[in-house]
Amino acid sequence: MAYDEKLADRVRGALKRRRGITEKKMFGGLAFLVNGHMACGIIGDELMVRVGPDAYDAALEKPGAREMDFTGRAMKGMVYVGARGLQPAPRLKAWVEQGLSYARSLPPKN
Repeated sequence: MAYDEKLADRVRGALKRRRGITEKKMFGGLAFLVNGHMACGIIGDELMVRVGPDAYDAALEKPGAREMDFTGRAMKGMVYVGARGLQPAPRLKAWVEQGLSYARSLPPKN
């Protein structure tokens, strides 16, 4: 599955001037990692965000958010966000920040 290059560029813009962020092709899409943990990524034309289990229900109430069901089952702590939830630009940045915050809260991977 290809990922939306324009959305990838928008995410890169939101991550500009951030240290310790790496990109990795994963799940047929693109993931952005912090200390080896995925913070967010792109599958198709949707942003996937790792919000963590405690913020999961609140995240699903936001515009454009839905369960991440990549495996056919909902992955609690991960959400997909469609185009409606990514405009205007501050919404995208808020989602990216939420993913970064959660990923940074995890112990670094070796």
